[in-house]
Amino acid sequence: MVKNLLNKAKLVLPFIGLIILAYIFYSLDVHKIITAFLSIDPKYIVYALFLTLPLLFLRNAAWQLILREQKIQVGFFRSLKIYLIGVFYGSITPGYYGQLMRVPYLKEKTGEPFGKLFINTVIETFVHTFSLYGMMIIGALLVVGTLPELLPITIAWILGLAFITAYFVKRERGEKLFKILINYIIPKKVKPHFNAFVDTFYIDFPRFKAMILPFVLGIFTWIIVFSQEYMILLGLGLQIPFFAFLLLFPIANVAGFIPITFAGLGTREFTAIFIFTTLFQVAGEQILVLSLVGFIVTDLFLGFLGFLLSLTESRSITKMPEITKE
Repeated sequence: MVKNLLNKAKLVLPFIGLIILAYIFYSLDVHKIITAFLSIDPKYIVYALFLTLPLLFLRNAAWQLILREQKIQVGFFRSLKIYLIGVFYGSITPGYYGQLMRVPYLKEKTGEPFGKLFINTVIETFVHTFSLYGMMIIGALLVVGTLPELLPITIAWILGLAFITAYFVKRERGEKLFKILINYIIPKKVKPHFNAFVDTFYIDFPRFKAMILPFVLGIFTWIIVFSQEYMILLGLGLQIPFFAFLLLFPIANVAGFIPITFAGLGTREFTAIFIFTTLFQVAGEQILVLSLVGFIVTDLFLGFLGFLLSLTESRSITKMPEITKE
């Protein structure tokens, strides 16, 4: 019975965000949404797209540092290509989990164990995400008088992820927990393969101090991302201070990481509308358009590039590889 409930939950959860998005459209004025969309000055979209190049350079440079720390030999432009392919899959999956499609492409180019490459992708994503949380905290402090509930929620979220990260960084703890999970969850006939997969997790595990520079570079990449979003805001003619937007929109962005929708749609828009209509004299319809167009510029555009690049790969990878085999 429990298994059936879990299977049903897996089917329903990814659509919750889309239901939220549909409700937002229903509760707002559709005519005003269309008007806001048509009112965007297109030159600001062009400005936002121009920022894509430095964004890609910094994000890939940060990943290169982590790859080298783990002794994974991949050229700069090759890793850039794999990153963009990962963005394509991430933009069409709940919680951006599709980014793990980097793993089979890395495996094809490097021959490194799947477990090691899996951990590399997870670490790169975590480091990049944690660089966003400092901005979240400052943003929550900025509006603590108006929206006091944001601060404890933000702190709880960050502490929870920090605890999980600290726990798994220690090899003995991480391997022990993974072995327990495999013992109780994984079918007996494939347990040896999963144990072999886990055994490669901590090969050339990166040092903490080596993650500092990728973390700093991550902050700059997020500043570029939210600058792109701010260009859309200017194109809509909204009057919101850049500094305030830079610190508050990350909260909405992180809400999009919750794996109950595809690419954060719905949860991100709901959170952005709540924050900015509460703090500033702006219409919910404009914030909805800002979030959706920003998603097109910062995610779907890169995802489209990744899709085109995936078509040029010599190997056809249509699904995640079987992690049970090395």
